Amino acid sequence: MNETHLEQFTADLDFPLDDFQLEGCRAVEGDHGVLVCAPTGAGKTIVGEFAVSLALSRGTKCFYTTPIKALSNQKYHDLVDAHGEDAVGLLTGDVSINSSAEIVVMTTEVLRNMIYAESGALRRLSHVVMDEIHYLADRSRGAVWEEVILNLDESVNIIGLSATVSNSEEFGNWLSTVRGDTKVIVSEHRPVPLEQWMMVGRKTYPLFEPGSGGEVNRELERRIERLQAAEAAEGRADYESGRGFRARAAGRRSGVKRPEDRHRPVGRPEVITALQGLNMLPAITFIFSRAGCDGALMQCLRSRLVLTSQEEADEIGRIIDAGVEGIPEEDLEVLRFRQWRAALTRGFAAHHAGMLPAFRHIVEELFVRGLLRAVFATETLALGINMPARTVVLEKLVKFNGEAHVDLTPGEYTQLTGRAGRRGIDVIGNAVVQWAPAMDPRAVAGLASTRTYPLISTFSPGYNMAVNLLGLLGFEEALRLLEKSFAQYQADGSVVGEVREIERAERRVQELRTQLEHDIATFNPPVRDGDDATELLLDYMRLRRELTEEEKESRRHSREQREMETTTILARLQIGDVIAVPGRKHPVLAVVVTPANQARDPRPWVTTETGWSGRIDASGFENPPITVGRMKLPRNVSHHPRKNTKFVVDSFRRNHFDRPRKMKHSARVRDSKQVVELRGQIREHPAHSWPATDREQLARVGEKLARRERDLAKLENTVERATDTLGRTFERLIDLLAEMDYVEFEGVGAERTPVVTEEGERLAQIHNESDLLVAQCLKRGIWNELDPAELAGVVSMCTFENRKATHGEPDAATDRMAEAMNATARIWSELSADEQRHRLPVTREPEAGFALAVHQWAAGAPLGYCMAAAAESGAELTPGDFVRWCRQVIDLLEQVGKTGYEDGIRRSARQAIDAIRRGVVAIGA
Repeated sequence: MNETHLEQFTADLDFPLDDFQLEGCRAVEGDHGVLVCAPTGAGKTIVGEFAVSLALSRGTKCFYTTPIKALSNQKYHDLVDAHGEDAVGLLTGDVSINSSAEIVVMTTEVLRNMIYAESGALRRLSHVVMDEIHYLADRSRGAVWEEVILNLDESVNIIGLSATVSNSEEFGNWLSTVRGDTKVIVSEHRPVPLEQWMMVGRKTYPLFEPGSGGEVNRELERRIERLQAAEAAEGRADYESGRGFRARAAGRRSGVKRPEDRHRPVGRPEVITALQGLNMLPAITFIFSRAGCDGALMQCLRSRLVLTSQEEADEIGRIIDAGVEGIPEEDLEVLRFRQWRAALTRGFAAHHAGMLPAFRHIVEELFVRGLLRAVFATETLALGINMPARTVVLEKLVKFNGEAHVDLTPGEYTQLTGRAGRRGIDVIGNAVVQWAPAMDPRAVAGLASTRTYPLISTFSPGYNMAVNLLGLLGFEEALRLLEKSFAQYQADGSVVGEVREIERAERRVQELRTQLEHDIATFNPPVRDGDDATELLLDYMRLRRELTEEEKESRRHSREQREMETTTILARLQIGDVIAVPGRKHPVLAVVVTPANQARDPRPWVTTETGWSGRIDASGFENPPITVGRMKLPRNVSHHPRKNTKFVVDSFRRNHFDRPRKMKHSARVRDSKQVVELRGQIREHPAHSWPATDREQLARVGEKLARRERDLAKLENTVERATDTLGRTFERLIDLLAEMDYVEFEGVGAERTPVVTEEGERLAQIHNESDLLVAQCLKRGIWNELDPAELAGVVSMCTFENRKATHGEPDAATDRMAEAMNATARIWSELSADEQRHRLPVTREPEAGFALAVHQWAAGAPLGYCMAAAAESGAELTPGDFVRWCRQVIDLLEQVGKTGYEDGIRRSARQAIDAIRRGVVAIGA
């Protein structure tokens, strides 16, 4: 009996396959499409690797797609180790290696572009592995996954590898609908079990009661209850709102002396040391800000923490020096290389998107080799390369999503903690949550045990997609394909339930309106002839609601202004400055013993007159502090600030400082112009003169009615969006493109169909968020006369997005560049007006904050000079940001080099690419 390829494949492995892996491999060998959903680290990629091996054995081709370049690079090296360099290629946009190989690893965008270009490389393609297929839900890039799934030839089998999602059956059913028979294989099993812990102070407790089946650990609950009770008894509410320097003073005055009944924030070095004592290293600590990661690294660097032996430190040093070879010395100085190198040789590092890619790759290599014991990372690491640890630490369960601070979702919690536990190395993985006041362990337990995180499509057609589909399939086929998308599949499935909810909401609205009309008739309030009392009341309620919202906005704006003022003051404080801090009864004096180490989130270390010593930040102040004098402090006070507490307290007793007699503890909010106007409108409104008791009783019913009407409007908008199908959006896109001559109509009447023009074929090659804006700029020739550096600067307007604005103003290096930037902005204004007229999403407004910086870089300026130019232009960038945006500009310039209308601009684009691709931009790609 002949041996199957699966039997040959498993015979070469040095470990047995799990049941779900075997099931997935059998489905691939049986020529089925496959969707494998399993936890991080469960080994689902083995199914993709089997597809690669099967294609090689059959003499066909297999593409292995990943969402990010770092993952593609890692997978390429894994497959080269397994099958040799001749069999495997890599295509990431930046890098092209052996592109005609039988097995090619690529980013998903590369495959999408190959499909639209009808590349010859697609011949003999039998399998496509889509690693991290749940990226389909990504807001900015998710559409690419659906484009590939919908447009790949039906003979190609897709092997989708996904993190666990709760609607895997729905996703699998859709895949079967559009791709044919697809086997859905779901595994909840983690090969390395995950233990959940909570760290309170320096002590770590199991989150769940052993053997209870999910109850919270009673000892942990008692410990937290004791802490909270002690804080309440000590009057320590200030601590929980972030004002720790007053809280300690309150504790001293209360006479409480039990240190175990006080919660002290534990520094990062102490946390790592505690984990080391529990044999829980290596650990990844997730911190939801780049500044937080860098701050953690500095804390460890200032401490005595050393996690490596001398031999390991020497090896780390050799790897670092090899990794940065080629970066100019002056650029390394800007990057604070020596400081960063010192941290790594001691066994700890930061990892985030703001780092230089070369630095990030070095951290990844050192961690995988086991030379780093602690990494402080943003959540991007959880979505990226394979870097498992023994332990994952979460400092907070709240993150900033770009608009507001929000709680972590169960899916995010699972994704982050999924990095804990190294298969084949660890017996268990550990997820450690650091307790903080107001954190409920029951809520954390619920987060850790929830398994509901659905995959939601973000697919929507755009201009590039429209012309590509039109050229590839024709109008009717393109329409049918869009209607088959997962987004439409989900929308159609949800509409039925929402329509039923609308019917119920309409009944509730009508019942409340009838009740309100009856109550108004009973009270019979005075109204003028021709006025409707019900509508008057509802209009009055609207004004009150607007006033409430405006007052909230006023308070928020005032709070932000005060926080900015406080941040500025804290950032300027120097050692020895004495400040007065608002207190509940009288101001508290404190002296700065360590100044802030950064301006964005300054946290100087102070010691108060009552003996409290620690860091303060802007979030702990209702009103800004005031500088009242200077104090002479011992030398090197910054090295051991707490050791000098007695000296500081004695100095406060001996010296007189001009303490303000009174400082407001709570901030006063001034009414905005809108608040004053709304209050005036309310006072003058006819309903305001109704008897107050009757009016407020009616208002309660009126508010319920208004709330129900808002709920109904939301439901109706949801259904309208769902039923305004992707096909209708596609038709509106075609209409606008026809107006601009990227599409033209052939035939008459019912036979009239759109076809792609020569300009449209150029647009089909522009893969950029602002594709139509770029196409319009090229078509009108406004970039034609620019030299390479000027072209790089202007093109950056269509790629750059400012994460955090500074007080600078965008600028151009030359008059010609300024003219082109202004023309680009004018074309966007015209385009956005056309998009609104056609009821289409408006193209993102071009941003000029990076233009001067990339111009200077392309002109040969050093890194520090270009970073300063970005800051002057209103863009706050890290070195990693700078490199990433340079590469985005290169990507768009490559497209301009292919699609530009004249030889001059195509030549300038190529020269600009060569000028940008140097130094830190070229290394570690």
